[in-house]
Amino acid sequence: MRKHRVAFAASGSIMSIFFLFLVNYLTTPGEIWFVHPAFALLQWPISLHFAANGRLKAYSAVTTVILLLYLAYENIVSTPDYPWILYAGFAVVWWPIIMYAGRFAGTLAMALVGSFCIIVYYGMLNLLLAPHFPWIIFPAYAVLWWPMSIYFSRSRQWFTFALCASLLTSAMFIAVNAVTSPNDIWAIYPVFAVIWWPLSMYYFVKKPTV
Repeated sequence: MRKHRVAFAASGSIMSIFFLFLVNYLTTPGEIWFVHPAFALLQWPISLHFAANGRLKAYSAVTTVILLLYLAYENIVSTPDYPWILYAGFAVVWWPIIMYAGRFAGTLAMALVGSFCIIVYYGMLNLLLAPHFPWIIFPAYAVLWWPMSIYFSRSRQWFTFALCASLLTSAMFIAVNAVTSPNDIWAIYPVFAVIWWPLSMYYFVKKPTV
């Protein structure tokens, strides 16, 4: 029964893609648009095949390859002068990496290695492709929450977590302030709001009542 469903989905997808190709060729041959629905149609038999067998890891790998090919095609056709596939592609690859990592994906070691790789990779892209503005500040700030959250949640050091998170957030605001508008000191306002998090935890949770 499962094989019949997959065969039906595969034949239906192939027929639909061929039909869209003919319509594209006969109506607007100068603009190739059938690729977009074809990418979505391919997910029908692929998802049925791997889901029916419970092979979710293989499904993530195959889908990632197809998605990378689709993004590469879009990059070459739409904006060949700028390789934005390098930004999106690295993020997409993490889906099968996390899937194949299994139990290791939830460990602190995985979080540290993953965060380091992401920061280094996008930092190199920032340096090579857009050196005029250090936008690496934002993904680095976001990805550092990954190992920090795992470590403090397991050790249950909530006050220390609030303190480190506040320091990280304050550092991000100060860095953005220094880069974007060094003559206008505005970072003090969000930093003042952020420090209330560890202060409130200390006085209402950590500090014993007299």
